[in-house]
Amino acid sequence: MPGGRPAGDPPFPHGVALTVDADTRERGEHTLWGGSPARVFRLSEAGRSAWQQLRRHPVATPAQAALARTLTDAGLAHPQPPAADRPDVSVLIPVRDRPALLERCLDGLGSRYPVLVVDDGSADPGAVDRIAARHGARVIHRAIGGGPAAARNTGLAVVESELVALLDSDCEVAGDWIAKVAGHFVDPAVAAVAPRVLPQPATTQAGRFAQRHSSLDLGERAARVRPGGRIGYLPTAALLVRRLALASVCHAGAEVFDPALRYGEDVDLVWRLHEAGWRIRYDPGVVVRHQEPESWRALLSRRYRYGTSAAPLAARHPGTLSPLVLQPLPTLSVVALLTRRPVPAAAAYLLAVQGVRRTLRTAGLPVTGVAGQTADAVRQTWQGIGRYGRQFAMPLLAAGLLGRRTRWPSLSLLAGPAILDWLGLDSRPGLPLYLAGRCADDVAYGAGVWAGALRERVAEPLLPRIAWRPFRIRSR
Repeated sequence: MPGGRPAGDPPFPHGVALTVDADTRERGEHTLWGGSPARVFRLSEAGRSAWQQLRRHPVATPAQAALARTLTDAGLAHPQPPAADRPDVSVLIPVRDRPALLERCLDGLGSRYPVLVVDDGSADPGAVDRIAARHGARVIHRAIGGGPAAARNTGLAVVESELVALLDSDCEVAGDWIAKVAGHFVDPAVAAVAPRVLPQPATTQAGRFAQRHSSLDLGERAARVRPGGRIGYLPTAALLVRRLALASVCHAGAEVFDPALRYGEDVDLVWRLHEAGWRIRYDPGVVVRHQEPESWRALLSRRYRYGTSAAPLAARHPGTLSPLVLQPLPTLSVVALLTRRPVPAAAAYLLAVQGVRRTLRTAGLPVTGVAGQTADAVRQTWQGIGRYGRQFAMPLLAAGLLGRRTRWPSLSLLAGPAILDWLGLDSRPGLPLYLAGRCADDVAYGAGVWAGALRERVAEPLLPRIAWRPFRIRSR
């Protein structure tokens, strides 16, 4: 890897099995739908043969490796490597106070890997020293707290292992999660992999809400992580990274994490790695537990702070952060339905269906399933507009409840998508409390985005974006 970057497009490693993404669909014998953003793949005869083999066996030939790279990059399939055997890893834990949580974190880690604790100006540094000594961990003290980004930079400056496991002090691990995740680094193009971060069991209403909607829990489906994808970022609560990749995104003596970012520094790093050509993956088959806020005040304050990171991130990565992506015809259909105009709504839907069918026929591809996929696009557009309205225009939605003509569309956007989410829960709380929690959570985050945008004088985190093409067509 000259210069610390992936050399060109490294071949996908042989011996790694793939799992097909839940959204991937076969249309006919030579067409695959799926991915994030959505794509249609037209397979040649050789590609069809390689696809059939990959569904049953690990990668074994150059043709299969080439197709595996294409499919995993697009999100139609995901690698399932075996656990690594004795990976060269150091664990880096930034901490400020919270000695009890640090103790529990180190208990779970055991003595498998060397651990470096960076004390970011704790009020009682002696407590950190005593806990670290009991677990054989090394400690570096920072005299003045600079936040998680600065603390991690201090630790990264001294570690020398091939891989670094970044772990928050309020995380609890069980088993050798590092070896399981480290298997992904058999692929020389991979820079970072994260396990699933689930909240600890909660005892309060706010804590149980956080369990269901933690911003650190990215779901139960594997993904390639990229801006605009189904999963667009990874938190550093638990993240395994290739040290060489980190060096590749530090130019002119810059530090790995941007110390000017108090929040969102992990998103910034992931996006810089992506821009440099590295692959970043999410593996929910491995789980780490995280301590979530137990009070509404703490929970909503954190959501507000997370929101303030949107504007600085947009300034650093233009074009990568839009709060809502809209397709024109599904959007027209939703607007017509909200204004009780069923005929224009149906017309927009049918035009969308015909447009997709025309594109597919022109490319010589099958058109089965288009009506259902377009209906899903309309539903997702309605849900996205509702979430956007709650986050950025809640006063307008609330005012709309008072008007006779605006009551139905306002109520639909305010409560409808959240009710659908509530119906999908395994264990349902009371609906009024759930709706109140979702609204409060969205308002807190949106207020943070507004505050950051005004402070940075950046409008991108507030503006929807139009996607003129619902999918891309590729041949393989």
